[in-house]
Amino acid sequence: MKQGLRQRLVAVFLLLGSSVAMTQEIVRLDGVVVSATRTERLLSEVPVRTEVVTSQELRRTHARSLKEALENVPGLQLREIHGKSGYEATLQGMSSDQLLIVIDGMPLAASTGSTVDLSQYALADVERIEIIKGAASAQYGSSAMGGVINIITRNTAAGARAMVTYDAGSYGKQNTSGRSGDLAQQHLNALLEGGGEQWQARISADVRDNKGFTVDRDTWVREGDESRRSQYGGRLSWTPSAATYLLLDVQRFEETDTQWLPVSLPGRYPNKTEDISRDRWALNGGWRGDQVSLALKALSERYRSESAKQNRGFPMAFDQRDMALDTDFLSLQFDYPLSTAHHLQFGVDVRQETLTQFKDGVTEVGRSGTVERHTYEVFAQDDYFFSERGEVVFGLRLQEDSDFGFHASPKVALKYSLYDHGVSQALFRASVGTGYRVPNLKERYYTFDHSSIGYMVMGNPSLNPETSLSYQAGFWFEWAATRTLDVNLFYNDIRDLIQTDEENATIVNGIAVYSYKNISNARTYGMETVFSDRLLHRLGVVLSHTYTQAENTDNGQPLTRRPEHIARLGLDWQVTDRTDIHARWRFQSRELATSGSDAWSPAWNTLDLKFNYQTTPQLSLFGGIDNVTQRQRDFSTGTDFGPITGRFMYLGVQLRTNLF
Repeated sequence: MKQGLRQRLVAVFLLLGSSVAMTQEIVRLDGVVVSATRTERLLSEVPVRTEVVTSQELRRTHARSLKEALENVPGLQLREIHGKSGYEATLQGMSSDQLLIVIDGMPLAASTGSTVDLSQYALADVERIEIIKGAASAQYGSSAMGGVINIITRNTAAGARAMVTYDAGSYGKQNTSGRSGDLAQQHLNALLEGGGEQWQARISADVRDNKGFTVDRDTWVREGDESRRSQYGGRLSWTPSAATYLLLDVQRFEETDTQWLPVSLPGRYPNKTEDISRDRWALNGGWRGDQVSLALKALSERYRSESAKQNRGFPMAFDQRDMALDTDFLSLQFDYPLSTAHHLQFGVDVRQETLTQFKDGVTEVGRSGTVERHTYEVFAQDDYFFSERGEVVFGLRLQEDSDFGFHASPKVALKYSLYDHGVSQALFRASVGTGYRVPNLKERYYTFDHSSIGYMVMGNPSLNPETSLSYQAGFWFEWAATRTLDVNLFYNDIRDLIQTDEENATIVNGIAVYSYKNISNARTYGMETVFSDRLLHRLGVVLSHTYTQAENTDNGQPLTRRPEHIARLGLDWQVTDRTDIHARWRFQSRELATSGSDAWSPAWNTLDLKFNYQTTPQLSLFGGIDNVTQRQRDFSTGTDFGPITGRFMYLGVQLRTNLF
């Protein structure tokens, strides 16, 4: 029992690795993307640098959540959210608050009023994920000054299909039960869809149950939080003609989470429980003519969180906090080709957010316990093809904010084909754009009162909006129809950057009180390099490296939590018609933990191994070992930001079938 799961996984890998035949070819995918210009374009033709996590990559790596889907994106850094059981993303040295996350172009609620928890969103209905790098405020408005992550959901089709996936695994000796063979994490996903030519429907369910893990059970501390996340969705599609469509998506997310906190008093072991729900209604409709198109998007989302702390052996709960974040969004987009060389786009976005938070029945935001903001935005884009080789895109967004007034965000992007000889191509891309981000409601009004464990974070109503000027330039090469090289330089000049003021905490009754502040000027710059190749007709390789410098230009000090080097290596081996094996290696250099004490988090690297075996056209088996080398942070220090989770081994099965 103690070594059972580990021995079974090793045996499976050895068995699959002994196969040598192969007929399925690994090919480069040049699919359609919509995020870069808010219109459908081939990935190789977009004028703005865009990364895509394809459905093939999601299958290869068995990604269960948005966090797992983004782990191997070049240059993307994932961090745990402070005080939450989740993860956030940063890009090109910009913070997670400056990276906008949307679903089919519509915003996703932030778990803390600012940052989206990537661990919450399941992938049952996801077709692909598109990542725009660089300021995209001209296309998507505030909070897109560092880039955009757009989750593209799968379309429904005529007929009837069903899919069920189940996987389970163990943390080994770090299981909270103390038994290595027990199941510490289980995942169940089910989907049913079908319909006729005009009407189609889909329902889906995804449940992830994680019992957490502990490095040392005797300390009564769980470094891995216990959580249960459930996501239920439904889609109704109506396509009365080839030119008209209407989609209604309904989604319910629920989470129950338990964190075991550091010891606050001798003999007392506190834990924090949090119950989260998100109800999302999204309407997506439009009409496509021969040249002209009209698109409408509408969203209503309700996010709720109820949390409390409790000491072991003490029945009374404390720090009971209730938070509600409501988002309403409406977008109208009109595309019209002025000529074969000019494609015009116009649109209007309207958004309203309302935040309510109470602690122990006392408001933590504003005097009434509720704060809100709304924006009215107009955007325009001119896509001009000045030659058979060249294209330039001009974009402009005008925004009127209820709290901060008027702002304009222009952008220009250039694409030029240096040569195209069929199997060999070369492109040059460059863009200059402004970014703009209004301080979110959390930064302005939240009071994170965690005095029970020694600190508080106070909102600052006097914050100013952040602005940026972003430069991107790079070359994309393809040769021999199998090899590609993508090199991109970036420079982001940021004004009024908002940071937590960690160096100037005020001590009140023994409690450290922090706040947010604008640190005036900062910049991030660097280079991203991605190389991909298909070796020996059987083995695919992707190697990427991102070099980043980030500093406060007022004092010359580096910004915290921005590693200088991030590297990725992916290997995809199609062993046989039915068997494929994949490896994902990640490296991150040291990063500054706190500027006041010059403490650095050490460098780290991890290796994940995955396999898939198609037993029949309907049935497939899969499994893997995450963090093979057991690289885990030192939990005894607060300045080690290496991987939290140690080695995790799992097996799974998936059944797909056409009902008729």
